Amino acid sequence: MSRQPGGASAQPAAKKSLGQHFLKHEHICRRIAALLLPQPEDRVLEIGPGPGALTRALEEQPHACLLLLEKDDHWAAERQRLAGARTQAVLTDALRFDWSRITPAYPWKIAGNLPYNVASPMLWDMVAQARGLQRGVFMVQKEVGQRLAARPGTSHYGALSVWVQSFVRPRLEFIVGPGAFSPPPKVDSAVLTFEPLPEAARPPHAAELSRLLKICFQQRRKQIGGIFRRCGDAALLTLPEEAGLAPQLRPEQLSVADFHRLSALLAAKA
Repeated sequence: MSRQPGGASAQPAAKKSLGQHFLKHEHICRRIAALLLPQPEDRVLEIGPGPGALTRALEEQPHACLLLLEKDDHWAAERQRLAGARTQAVLTDALRFDWSRITPAYPWKIAGNLPYNVASPMLWDMVAQARGLQRGVFMVQKEVGQRLAARPGTSHYGALSVWVQSFVRPRLEFIVGPGAFSPPPKVDSAVLTFEPLPEAARPPHAAELSRLLKICFQQRRKQIGGIFRRCGDAALLTLPEEAGLAPQLRPEQLSVADFHRLSALLAAKA
């Protein structure tokens, strides 16, 4: 058991229910903080600071303010107790955070070592709702990182790939082994950067896109013509031909632009 700066009580064990694996290597934390491309005017939000290794690296970088979202009441209290002058910790579940509060008029940079069990749904919501996201840097399970950055035609390419890449440009920066964490996970982790796409490049029919992705990638090995015939919605039957796509194509062969075209056609039928 280690003690926190300032004479805090011994660190409690990580909670499996929260998927906690605490990042402990300072040089990795500094690399993550530097990938935010920090500027003095930045508003920075950290998800799940835990014992605060990444928090301390972020506090060392230029920034205007640092907001910490922590679900664990012990660590939320510790982070607030030890907070720097421009840091505030909030006890909250980031899965329930209203990302729409991050607007172009009030932009933020976001970083975090995301628990493996919540990273995918959290990022799904964040990229679509946080229209004021300036830049993101996230540690996730390596497999999730590969899915986020995957290209069409690869084994990792799926609904999460298309959705996230509809809003941001993800880049896999580096891989982190289990030894960088306490307790060590059983798999490698990946650090990715998210660069938001221009507003004009975002999907105008997000609801239809989400629906199509869930329909298509539940049967990723099937041909899209057959998938649409079997789903029982007449509006989908002629979508491939209208989009100029061969019905024999499989979902994993379609580009992000292909899915945007399909979702626009589906929206026009509503």
